[in-house]
Amino acid sequence: MGSNAEIVPITSQKHDPAWKHCQMFKNGDKVHLQCLYCSKVFKGGGIHRIKEHLAGQKGNASTCLRVPAEVKTAMQQSLDGVVVKKKKKKQKIEEEIASVNRVDSVPEGFAGNCQSGDDEFVHFSNVNETSSSALVGGTLGNEGGGKKRRISGSIMIPIATAGVDDCTTLVEKRVGGGDGVQIAIARFLYDIGAPLSAVNSDHFQPMVDAIASGGPNVVPPSYHDVRGWILKGSVEVKSDVNKQMETLERTGCSVLVDQRNTSDGRTLLSFLVSCPERVVFVKSVDASDTVNSPDRLYELLRQVVEEVGVQHILQVITGVEDRYVIAGKKLSETFPTLYWSPCAAHCIDLILNDFGKLEWINGIIEKARSITRFVYNHTAVVNMLRRYTFGIDILQRGLTRSATNFVTLKQMVDLKDTLQGMVTSYEWIDCPFSKQPGGLEMLDLVSDQSFWSSCTRIVRLTQPLLRVLRIICDRKRPPMGYVYAGMYRVKEEIKKEFLKREDYVVYWNIIDQWWEGKWNVPLRAAGFYLNPKFFYSIKGNIHGDIQSGLFDCIERLVPEVDVQAHIITERNSYKNASSDFGRRVAVRTRETMLPDEWWATYGGSCPNLTRLAIRILNQACSSIGYKQDDIPIERVHDTKNGLEHQRLSDLVFYQYNSRLRDIMTKKEEQDTLDPLSYENVRFLEDWVNSKDVFIEESMKSDWAAIDPPHGNKSMLGGHSEDYINELETVFDDAEIFSGAKEGMEETIEENVAR
Repeated sequence: MGSNAEIVPITSQKHDPAWKHCQMFKNGDKVHLQCLYCSKVFKGGGIHRIKEHLAGQKGNASTCLRVPAEVKTAMQQSLDGVVVKKKKKKQKIEEEIASVNRVDSVPEGFAGNCQSGDDEFVHFSNVNETSSSALVGGTLGNEGGGKKRRISGSIMIPIATAGVDDCTTLVEKRVGGGDGVQIAIARFLYDIGAPLSAVNSDHFQPMVDAIASGGPNVVPPSYHDVRGWILKGSVEVKSDVNKQMETLERTGCSVLVDQRNTSDGRTLLSFLVSCPERVVFVKSVDASDTVNSPDRLYELLRQVVEEVGVQHILQVITGVEDRYVIAGKKLSETFPTLYWSPCAAHCIDLILNDFGKLEWINGIIEKARSITRFVYNHTAVVNMLRRYTFGIDILQRGLTRSATNFVTLKQMVDLKDTLQGMVTSYEWIDCPFSKQPGGLEMLDLVSDQSFWSSCTRIVRLTQPLLRVLRIICDRKRPPMGYVYAGMYRVKEEIKKEFLKREDYVVYWNIIDQWWEGKWNVPLRAAGFYLNPKFFYSIKGNIHGDIQSGLFDCIERLVPEVDVQAHIITERNSYKNASSDFGRRVAVRTRETMLPDEWWATYGGSCPNLTRLAIRILNQACSSIGYKQDDIPIERVHDTKNGLEHQRLSDLVFYQYNSRLRDIMTKKEEQDTLDPLSYENVRFLEDWVNSKDVFIEESMKSDWAAIDPPHGNKSMLGGHSEDYINELETVFDDAEIFSGAKEGMEETIEENVAR
């Protein structure tokens, strides 16, 4: 594209789906279109040529080799739809001809039913003179206010082509084609009140395919079928769960406790088992009368441990509330071969929450929220933003509510140049909303360099914590071997940011309060020690706290004294990189192989230490990310009939484990975030809810006119390989290793002084 080319914003009036996948430029008097994927420039042919290019339709345009498969399919369907529309249009014309032959005038309101800016006139010849009573002075009268054109010997009938979405017959026109299937499915979901995100289920497309393969005579299941023999067959998922449980002898497991508070005030606890391959739902309990009593909670946890098998469990992970701490410590006393551990993701969330309470950070977040509240409460502004960002939103949902604040702030910083370009454009100046107080405030903030400087500093402070959170909640890579190194790196980067101890210790103390100040988790230190990526990178002696964590795990997780002795001896081979540990291939793969796989490959000469390493390195750190709030677990506990209770229990067991299986196999790019959807808005409500704007402006905005997002990425799991690679292998700051204890002692002394 030449240097004189000027980007032309694509307005919301351009409805063709291909406009979302190209950029329009103006070079002098000529308009060019450029593909967003391969950057090919088209100097003619219009949007239809771009569509052919994206669809891979040979003939008029070359094929795009980089277009995503889903976009290519959509463009092919759109081109197919053009052919169908032409056929329908021809049929409509024939019907109109017949209608004109049957009546004396144009039907009342024919042109007025659709609000049209430009009418397309269709020529009909050989029409009887008796049917032309609507002609006045050689023109066709149009009571609806359409155009009039002089004719001779024929009739010109105006057919509205713009604004058809306002026509009452739109749905009927589309039902005849492939859209009829989509409308039928949508109406079914509307009717039963199902969440519209149901179409994102991994089982949705197979269902559609099965119906299509059944042909016109397909017989749908009855009510008794879906709650009878089909459910009975689906509960075969139990066999899959049992297979996973059989691997626990080798890898061990963690028991996860997830708490759900219902709208009617009840507390439901779900118990899950985290295995290396997947997470398994075991059961749920109505703990409304139990959860506030540490002793009753302990009894409940003890029962679950015995059901799963204490010999397989390395840790039980719960929330960090005092009742869980008390019950968890009592549990570890009863079962001396397992740990109670706080949910690491919950701890990170509390750290981020306290960071957000600091006055200067809270002030910047509120300013940033004023921008998104204004943008996401006005249709025209949302559409303008998405045109400038090619469909990417400012709002991003994080793994927790506190994480959402800082993930969104980072996204805003990443879009800084785009936002500044938007608010200084002619399109923004011409937009009536830019003159409103919210628009003027947005202009001031986006133009304020000090605001952006503060945002950037907050991002640098919190990005290391978000990185650890992502590692903790990774669905593919067990996090136990990385979380200790991740938190070391958090403190290191905060220290580099502030330099002066009195500045960075404020943040260190918050971290220590929620991470190591209240409880000790030896598994995390042992995971660091047993990860060859980090262990062999340390020059000199490894820190005493890390070694103590390993020794603590040896004593607790290995009850046999003779096996403990063998492990201590075998540790020297690992420490000195002797035997197979010292092979060149073992050295080369220390950073590239998963830690547990590395041990399984090269630890043959140290079987006892290898078994312990594999069991520790395969453990989870968090219960966040597996919650399934939309599964109606409460129905199980509402049912008093024994048979129906069993049926509903089996249904919940299937639903929960099916979802968990899909979570573990789902690719990250399959998730598409719409920040205004019901599923996401509860995480983002502080960024989009503005009572004053909503009440005053709701009637001026049209949700149906919002351009859908198409460039957002989900932050809810997926691979964390990039974050793992960012964990450098230098650990030589003694202050960081001892900072937790010193920081907590200083905090205690300050509180006493006050």
